[in-house]
Amino acid sequence: MPVLFFQEEVRVDWGNEDKIRSWIIQTIRSELGPVEIGDISIIFCSDEYLLDINNRFLNHDFYTDIVTFEYTREPLSADLYLSIDRIAENARDQKTEMNRELYRVIIHGILHICGYQDKTENDQSQMRAREDHYLSFLSLPG
Repeated sequence: MPVLFFQEEVRVDWGNEDKIRSWIIQTIRSELGPVEIGDISIIFCSDEYLLDINNRFLNHDFYTDIVTFEYTREPLSADLYLSIDRIAENARDQKTEMNRELYRVIIHGILHICGYQDKTENDQSQMRAREDHYLSFLSLPG
Protein backbone atom coordinates (compact mmCIF):
# COMPACT_ATOMS: atom_id res chain seq x y z
CA MET A 1 0.00 0.00 0.00
CA PRO A 2 1.37 3.41 -0.86
CA VAL A 3 -0.13 5.03 2.28
CA LEU A 4 1.45 3.77 5.48
CA PHE A 5 0.59 4.62 9.10
CA PHE A 6 3.04 4.73 12.01
CA GLN A 7 2.95 5.77 15.65
CA GLU A 8 5.83 7.35 17.58
CA GLU A 9 5.47 7.98 21.32
CA VAL A 10 1.66 7.87 21.05
CA ARG A 11 -1.12 5.35 20.69
CA VAL A 12 -3.92 6.25 18.28
CA ASP A 13 -7.12 4.23 17.85
CA TRP A 14 -8.67 6.28 15.13
CA GLY A 15 -10.75 4.28 12.74
CA ASN A 16 -10.69 2.44 9.48
CA GLU A 17 -7.21 2.67 7.92
CA ASP A 18 -8.35 1.22 4.59
CA LYS A 19 -11.10 3.83 4.24
CA ILE A 20 -8.69 6.65 5.08
CA ARG A 21 -6.03 5.23 2.78
CA SER A 22 -8.53 5.18 -0.12
CA TRP A 23 -9.70 8.70 0.73
CA ILE A 24 -6.11 9.99 0.64
CA ILE A 25 -5.38 8.31 -2.71
CA GLN A 26 -8.65 9.61 -4.20
CA THR A 27 -7.77 13.12 -3.01
CA ILE A 28 -4.33 12.96 -4.61
CA ARG A 29 -5.78 11.64 -7.88
CA SER A 30 -8.47 14.33 -7.86
CA GLU A 31 -5.87 17.05 -7.36
CA LEU A 32 -3.00 15.76 -9.52
CA GLY A 33 -4.54 13.32 -11.98
CA PRO A 34 -2.97 9.95 -12.72
CA VAL A 35 0.32 10.59 -10.90
CA GLU A 36 2.22 7.55 -9.67
CA ILE A 37 2.01 7.35 -5.88
CA GLY A 38 5.05 6.08 -4.02
CA ASP A 39 5.15 5.72 -0.25
CA ILE A 40 3.26 8.29 1.75
CA SER A 41 3.93 7.77 5.45
CA ILE A 42 1.64 9.28 8.04
CA ILE A 43 3.39 9.31 11.40
CA PHE A 44 1.32 10.05 14.49
CA CYS A 45 3.54 11.42 17.25
CA SER A 46 3.72 13.52 20.41
CA ASP A 47 4.24 17.28 20.66
CA GLU A 48 7.83 16.79 21.81
CA TYR A 49 8.64 14.37 18.99
CA LEU A 50 7.33 16.81 16.38
CA LEU A 51 9.00 19.79 18.07
CA ASP A 52 12.32 17.97 17.73
CA ILE A 53 11.68 17.38 14.01
CA ASN A 54 10.61 20.99 13.56
CA ASN A 55 13.83 22.16 15.26
CA ARG A 56 16.25 19.78 13.53
CA PHE A 57 14.96 19.93 9.97
CA LEU A 58 13.18 23.28 9.65
CA ASN A 59 14.95 25.34 12.31
CA HIS A 60 11.55 26.21 13.83
CA ASP A 61 11.31 26.26 17.62
CA PHE A 62 7.56 25.99 18.07
CA TYR A 63 4.81 23.42 18.38
CA THR A 64 2.69 22.64 15.34
CA ASP A 65 0.06 20.10 14.40
CA ILE A 66 1.80 18.87 11.23
CA VAL A 67 5.10 18.91 9.41
CA THR A 68 5.15 17.65 5.83
CA PHE A 69 8.18 16.52 3.88
CA GLU A 70 7.75 15.85 0.17
CA TYR A 71 10.62 13.76 -1.19
CA THR A 72 9.75 13.09 -4.81
CA ARG A 73 7.06 14.25 -7.21
CA GLU A 74 7.07 11.21 -9.50
CA PRO A 75 6.37 8.90 -7.87
CA LEU A 76 4.77 11.13 -5.24
CA SER A 77 6.49 10.29 -1.97
CA ALA A 78 6.23 12.09 1.38
CA ASP A 79 6.19 11.88 5.16
CA LEU A 80 3.52 13.62 7.22
CA TYR A 81 4.25 13.99 10.94
CA LEU A 82 1.15 14.76 13.00
CA SER A 83 1.18 15.78 16.66
CA ILE A 84 -1.71 14.02 18.35
CA ASP A 85 -1.28 16.35 21.38
CA ARG A 86 -1.70 19.46 19.21
CA ILE A 87 -4.60 17.95 17.24
CA ALA A 88 -6.42 17.07 20.48
CA GLU A 89 -5.93 20.62 21.75
CA ASN A 90 -7.15 22.08 18.44
CA ALA A 91 -10.25 19.85 18.58
CA ARG A 92 -11.03 21.07 22.12
CA ASP A 93 -10.45 24.72 21.17
CA GLN A 94 -12.63 24.42 18.06
CA LYS A 95 -15.25 22.31 19.84
CA THR A 96 -15.09 19.58 17.23
CA GLU A 97 -14.63 15.81 17.29
CA MET A 98 -11.05 14.57 17.66
CA ASN A 99 -11.28 12.35 14.56
CA ARG A 100 -12.67 15.21 12.48
CA GLU A 101 -9.69 17.37 13.42
CA LEU A 102 -7.31 14.46 12.84
CA TYR A 103 -8.70 13.93 9.33
CA ARG A 104 -8.56 17.68 8.66
CA VAL A 105 -4.87 17.77 9.53
CA ILE A 106 -4.18 14.66 7.43
CA ILE A 107 -5.87 16.18 4.38
CA HIS A 108 -4.10 19.49 5.06
CA GLY A 109 -0.76 17.68 4.71
CA ILE A 110 -1.95 15.85 1.61
CA LEU A 111 -2.96 19.16 0.05
CA HIS A 112 0.51 20.53 0.79
CA ILE A 113 2.11 17.70 -1.19
CA CYS A 114 -0.41 18.41 -3.96
CA GLY A 115 0.97 21.95 -4.20
CA TYR A 116 -1.27 24.04 -1.92
CA GLN A 117 0.31 26.61 0.37
CA ASP A 118 -0.98 28.40 3.46
CA LYS A 119 1.36 31.37 3.91
CA THR A 120 -1.07 34.15 2.93
CA GLU A 121 -4.70 34.74 3.96
CA ASN A 122 -5.79 33.93 0.41
CA ASP A 123 -3.79 30.67 0.45
CA GLN A 124 -5.26 29.77 3.85
CA SER A 125 -8.78 30.42 2.61
CA GLN A 126 -8.23 28.26 -0.46
CA MET A 127 -6.63 25.51 1.66
CA ARG A 128 -9.56 25.54 4.13
CA ALA A 129 -12.07 25.29 1.27
CA ARG A 130 -10.23 22.26 -0.16
CA GLU A 131 -10.02 20.66 3.31
CA ASP A 132 -13.77 21.12 3.78
CA HIS A 133 -14.42 19.75 0.30
CA TYR A 134 -12.50 16.53 0.95
CA LEU A 135 -13.75 16.16 4.52
CA SER A 136 -17.29 16.13 3.14
CA PHE A 137 -16.53 12.75 1.54
CA LEU A 138 -16.04 11.14 4.94
CA SER A 139 -19.50 11.87 6.42
CA LEU A 140 -18.09 12.94 9.79
CA PRO A 141 -19.95 14.45 12.75
CA GLY A 142 -19.27 17.97 14.01
